[in-house]
Amino acid sequence: MDVPLVIRRRLEELGVEQRGLATAAQVTESYISQLLTRKKAPPAPHRTDVYDKMEKFLKLPSGQLAKLADRQRKEELKRRLGDPLTPLFKEVRELILRKCNPDNVKEIQAVFEKQPFGELERLVTQKLLDVVQTVAKEELDSEDWFQTVARLSDRSYEQLRVIVLDFLDTDIFNLSVEHCVSFLDPLIESWDIDLATFAMEIVLNRRLVPAHLKRFEFVERGPEGPFDDEQGLKEFLQDASLSGDATEEDIEFLKGLRFKGKRPTPLYYYRALQNLRDPLHFRAP
Repeated sequence: MDVPLVIRRRLEELGVEQRGLATAAQVTESYISQLLTRKKAPPAPHRTDVYDKMEKFLKLPSGQLAKLADRQRKEELKRRLGDPLTPLFKEVRELILRKCNPDNVKEIQAVFEKQPFGELERLVTQKLLDVVQTVAKEELDSEDWFQTVARLSDRSYEQLRVIVLDFLDTDIFNLSVEHCVSFLDPLIESWDIDLATFAMEIVLNRRLVPAHLKRFEFVERGPEGPFDDEQGLKEFLQDASLSGDATEEDIEFLKGLRFKGKRPTPLYYYRALQNLRDPLHFRAP
């Protein structure tokens, strides 16, 4: 049993059409069609309100679709972890460089071209994506905000609502031109990075983000005192499907991870463990 199957059966039982569900969820009918035919994966439950709206329209128990989606996405993630990763689209890199401080863009571009999708390009892309995704998530319930962004990106409100479902789920390896045109381009005014310290500054569109200036410092810190285990780590260790092959050394590493603000989910620890084991992420001593 998965999300598309449950929705299709419920539509038939209630005698209603996809169009009504799309209106209730504030997305396009095309998006609902692609979701039901499995051309689009169900969005992450913790990053969207679409499941609440669907459940009310379909008269389903609260949280049922979200739980199914979470399980479906975990299974898909496990499958995809074995697939090779692909770098950025050419247009994505061009947009990121266009937003760079003009005084440093030639030097940054030279590094990007010398090391395609290397450490610097991934670091910059990840920070830009993190900032814009955070803003989009905070404004998810603001119709006025989405209407403004839709006008700036030449999209309809419903189209943008569909695109944001994919955008909030994406990572730097799957960042598309559509994501850039719809969110990165209108939200990011400029960015700059100090290649000596990797301190980064991101300036956002004042019309869309009141706290328009973001600064990030990358500094070395000494060992810290003991911390209680994160709830997400506890749930990760209790879920044998995620942590079944974790060694004591792996668990000690995960316990040492520290977070500020947002709390990690069990799936975060699963992905962190896979990254730790991937030889592509490390150099030989």
